[in-house]
Amino acid sequence: MTVTLADVAARARVSPATVSRVLNGNYPVASSTRERVLRAVDDLDYVLNGPASSLAAATSDLVGILVNDIADPFFGIMAGAAQSEIGGPGDGTGRAGGEKLAVVCNTGGSPGRELTYLTLLQRQRAAAVVLTGGALEDPAHQAAMAVKLAKLADAGTRIVFCGRPPLPGTDAVVAALTFDNRGGARRLTEHLIALGHRRIGYVAGPLERTTTRHRLEGHREAMKAAGLYGDEESVTVHGPYDRSSGYDATLELLRREPDVTAVVAANDTVALGACAAVRERGLRIPEDISVAGFDDLPFSVDAVPALTTVRLPLFEAGARAGRLAMGKETPPAGGTATIAAELMARGSTAPPRLG
Repeated sequence: MTVTLADVAARARVSPATVSRVLNGNYPVASSTRERVLRAVDDLDYVLNGPASSLAAATSDLVGILVNDIADPFFGIMAGAAQSEIGGPGDGTGRAGGEKLAVVCNTGGSPGRELTYLTLLQRQRAAAVVLTGGALEDPAHQAAMAVKLAKLADAGTRIVFCGRPPLPGTDAVVAALTFDNRGGARRLTEHLIALGHRRIGYVAGPLERTTTRHRLEGHREAMKAAGLYGDEESVTVHGPYDRSSGYDATLELLRREPDVTAVVAANDTVALGACAAVRERGLRIPEDISVAGFDDLPFSVDAVPALTTVRLPLFEAGARAGRLAMGKETPPAGGTATIAAELMARGSTAPPRLG
């Protein structure tokens, strides 16, 4: 049954005119009243009326692209590639044809903001939603996401994951493009072991993210296979996916375990911070300590020395997600495709110094 403005008003114990004012934002309303109205909107899952053409087609020309941090090249590259497929080339006249309007939604890594953006996109009858990057491993949030995505799909919204695994308990997703984070991390650590490293420190990402867990699992699989797995917690430090975290975590790692001969970072940005920390300790890269990253972001090859890393085809994955969102490409069999990761061995890693 369709929820009406009057239903929301009754739930919030206000007039329909007050509900309209809150939703349109064109008239001052007391904060307590506004909060009551918005809570009723969420409780009833009320969807705003859009243009008549949107109502007839069930969806609008809007496509949402959710990212954790648009300033992070990992997300920026995927979002830009997806947007290029969603927006289309145009006809050179400035007139819109079959293109869609792609809107990038920056969640800041907040699970609450992720759900809020999905609600806003549902109210705007978005034609598609692309969710990028690793997922939060929290049962309550996953359940809330499953409900929200199911409602979007029921309304005709195409949902595509790019760089994140399928969500348990939902068939709402058209396609999930996942990166082989485990395999890539395993090959990276195998590379270091083959060079002769035996004590390898790991600067990991946030504990609650799927990307963090998968990359750490791949690293530890390689260590176990080589008979080097011991007290791995002592050589693992967690933190955000940013440069300052890499710097602080590496200083802590070197203080805690001064005998490490290599440091693997959660991603390339973290690796830059790790390199700065190593140099601050008066150590050389790679003569004293090898450093490696993950993702192969554009600056990696220009680092000094060039950063050993794992290449993820971010642009290609983002473009494919955009085509899937637009219905331009057939979804993979079973709805999920794993995208290979490639080891890029460069100058920041070398055999450990003897003695």
